[in-house]
Amino acid sequence: MEFTYPDVGATLTGDLPAGYTHLRHSRVLRVPFEEAAEALMTWQVQHRLGMRPLPSAPRVAPGVKVTVHLGVLKAPCGIVWVIEERDRAGWAYGTLPGHPESGEESFLLERLPDGRAKVTITVFSRPGSLLTRLGGPLVTLTQRLFLRLYARALDLYAKPADDKDQMM
Repeated sequence: MEFTYPDVGATLTGDLPAGYTHLRHSRVLRVPFEEAAEALMTWQVQHRLGMRPLPSAPRVAPGVKVTVHLGVLKAPCGIVWVIEERDRAGWAYGTLPGHPESGEESFLLERLPDGRAKVTITVFSRPGSLLTRLGGPLVTLTQRLFLRLYARALDLYAKPADDKDQMM
């Protein structure tokens, strides 16, 4: 894959490169770890946000390419790394030619002692097109919003324990 930035995999090491905007958002979810992991690994988070991911495979895996559509915007990406362990699950995708940004975004779930999940979303990016250069601070504000929306979308999978009782 031909990524548009040299620091491929930096979201896994946590050593984010200089020269990029760095963003990170964490949230403890109400949803059990297993449900959050399944949603994350099958593109459901993007679907929940009204995006149309068109992946080369139905499940996240190393080497999978995906073009995420949001309105008229198209963002080609490639999966950089994947973790599927008992207490951690996640992945990162990096920008490919044609993406309006240049950089990487990762989603990492960790199982908490009570069975819930904590998600941490990490981004490093810089403008990759004239559109994002002209957008300046507005692009960063939009990215901050999307980090929160991604985490919230995972929480939408949570079903209150008393949901069944309320329906009767």
